[in-house]
Amino acid sequence: MLRRLGAEVVEVRTPEQLRDVDGLVIPGGESTAIMRLARLYGLDEALREFGRPILGTCAGMIVLDRAHLGLADILVDRNAYGRQVASFEAELELDGESRPLRGVFIRAPRLRDRGPDVEVLAELDGEPVLLRDGGVLVAAFHPELTDDTRVHELFLDCVREGLRVRA
Repeated sequence: MLRRLGAEVVEVRTPEQLRDVDGLVIPGGESTAIMRLARLYGLDEALREFGRPILGTCAGMIVLDRAHLGLADILVDRNAYGRQVASFEAELELDGESRPLRGVFIRAPRLRDRGPDVEVLAELDGEPVLLRDGGVLVAAFHPELTDDTRVHELFLDCVREGLRVRA
């Protein structure tokens, strides 16, 4: 999705590689495995010091919460919408947009708590599922599994803003 929007995309597996990127995506997957590997490779501390925009989707949202890396002032519950067989798609109300955003929820996390400065960008049945805490954007769903580029565009806007601030 990011390549489609013109971004140069590289995989990051070490703290050294993290130094060379302007933004980072922590994708869906298994949050326990992601955290275990982050600790093993020293990425956990490097991520805490990263200071640039991050997009966390599904498991990435979990990894960024207070109980894990602590980079977003949120607390989430894992697999809160149910097991794999309970996966679903839904139309989301996107802040400031008349056109709904399609969300693909696969063993999705659910927001339990958020700090006062965390902005809600999209909701599902009144529950926040897309949030921003400064330069950290988190989604309980998988925006990369649709053709809608708006979440990724929002992330790239954060990256561009971060570049202007650092310049």
